[in-house]
Amino acid sequence: MIPYLMRFQDVGVLLLRLMVGAIFLSSGWNHLKDPAGRSKSIGMSKGFTIFLGAAETAGGLGVIAGVLPQAAALGLILIMLGVIQKKVFEWHTGFWGKGGHGWDYELMIIVMCIMIVVTDGGRYILLR
Repeated sequence: MIPYLMRFQDVGVLLLRLMVGAIFLSSGWNHLKDPAGRSKSIGMSKGFTIFLGAAETAGGLGVIAGVLPQAAALGLILIMLGVIQKKVFEWHTGFWGKGGHGWDYELMIIVMCIMIVVTDGGRYILLR
């Protein structure tokens, strides 16, 4: 361990939050800009796709801004668990999947969100 780097922990958590937030803002926006097309591609109703897009967008904004970051990250974990459930039990996708469409990506995002939860978003937040 390099003790000197410990002082950058909160910067590291901030960068993690920015990355997680950017991922969910992008995904949420894709759900909201074309809910009919997106609902067909994910096999969900148009109404649920709009709800999912709004939840991903709100969670992404919460994580980025540091507004209730634990709650936002927990909500995003639930979304990712739902995605993994769909990939494993409905689409029968393996961990690595075919063509890079496994559920390894979702598991990595869950771990990133767990880090946000256990650190309460770090020092640089707006509202706990």
